[in-house]
Amino acid sequence: MSDAIVVLCTCPDNTSARQLAQTLLSEKLAACVNLIPQVTSLYYWQGKMEESQEVQLVIKTRRTMFGVLQERLLALHPYEVPEILALPILCGNPAYLQWVQEQTTP
Repeated sequence: MSDAIVVLCTCPDNTSARQLAQTLLSEKLAACVNLIPQVTSLYYWQGKMEESQEVQLVIKTRRTMFGVLQERLLALHPYEVPEILALPILCGNPAYLQWVQEQTTP
């Protein structure tokens, strides 16, 4: 198993998604962030069903960076309770996984 993980985080718009991605990259908390626009999210919030158009961030990083990455997302994210979910990468291109490691090493 690799130390690499994928972190999912939704944002309300492209501007906030791009700002978060650029911050994570510049601080070497992520090797790559994909912005997937126009994701439709349905969920309950404060007892009411909501439907929102969001931007999905797919963040590639290392498990050892997750704590600091999560702190930064919580500090900068416009949502009161942002989605921050880490998924393990069980297998992958060894050269890509090495690149993720190198890009997230201060």
